[in-house]
This record gives sequence, C-alpha cells and structure tokens, in this order.
Amino acid sequence: MEPDDEKIDAAVLALMYLTLHDGRRAWKSFPWDATDRLHERGLIDNPKTKTRSVVLSDEGLAEAEKSFRALLAKS
Repeated sequence: MEPDDEKIDAAVLALMYLTLHDGRRAWKSFPWDATDRLHERGLIDNPKTKTRSVVLSDEGLAEAEKSFRALLAKS
C-alpha cells in the first residue's frame, strides 16, 4: 500500500494549524518530504532554515484551517 501524499499534506497542514502561534507561525517538526511539498505549493515559507517554525502564506493559513476542520475538529 502506498501513502497518499495529498492526504499526508492535508494532515500536516491540519497539525500546523493546531500549533499556530504568533499569528501564522507553526512548528515544523513534520516529515521533510511533506514540508518541501507544502513549500513548493506556496503554502509555507522555506522549511530549510535553522528556525523551528515556518510561516504560512495566506493560502496556506486558509488551507490549514480547512484541513483542521475536516480532519481534527469536533462536529
């Protein structure tokens, strides 16, 4: 069975939304493949820095909230 990268990325965004601080910063302790894909899609800034967090773009913040609501929020 192969992992579904789109589902993984949605889950990572949902967890980033859960860890938001300072407005749009999220901890980046997620699989590098996923954060690289999110960066390529313009949803987060470059994850390959020494900081422990990344900044979500406007689109990334909206997608993160959408994923959080769909995957992690109570109905």
